[in-house]
Amino acid sequence: MLNAMDAQGVGRGLPNPDQLLARTADGDRAAFAELYDLMAPRILGLVKRLLRDPAQSEEVAQEVLLEIWQNAPSFRADRGGAVSWCLTIAHRRAVDRVRASQASHDRDLRIGARDLEPDYDDVAETVEIRIEHERVLRSMARLTELQREAVILAYYGGYTHNEMARMLGVPLGTVKTRLRDGMIRLRDDLGVDR
Repeated sequence: MLNAMDAQGVGRGLPNPDQLLARTADGDRAAFAELYDLMAPRILGLVKRLLRDPAQSEEVAQEVLLEIWQNAPSFRADRGGAVSWCLTIAHRRAVDRVRASQASHDRDLRIGARDLEPDYDDVAETVEIRIEHERVLRSMARLTELQREAVILAYYGGYTHNEMARMLGVPLGTVKTRLRDGMIRLRDDLGVDR
């Protein structure tokens, strides 16, 4: 069974992570290089267990080691050991990556679902349009010639009331009356609510 000294590697001549981290906090690059060599495999192993993607795991492990270098001055030995501190950072970064990846996946699904155009039956739509067109033609045939002429000019020709009055050579009020009467008859014949 390992005692506390062996767990830190002191009893076997291995570097002490707590001391290496304290020296790293003082800007000692050589101490960080030793700490890196000591912790990198453990950090990568932990991250790989959480991410399961080797490329992302290596990327996150590098981010963790950079964070250890940058935040070494915030390490407090009285709150726990250097190994635990480093592995806690690694665990947090790996969990953050999993969450970010899941959020990105969820966002892609939402966007994909939003942009998905539902299938519709072209044939049914074409038939409905044709049936509706035939109903309108039958109703238009039931109008008087003057009403039909006013409706065609206004709705199919796009002419204004004034333009229609000039074209037909009739007063503006007459054009409006013919158009209104024609529309009322069409509405009644087609069963359209007001």
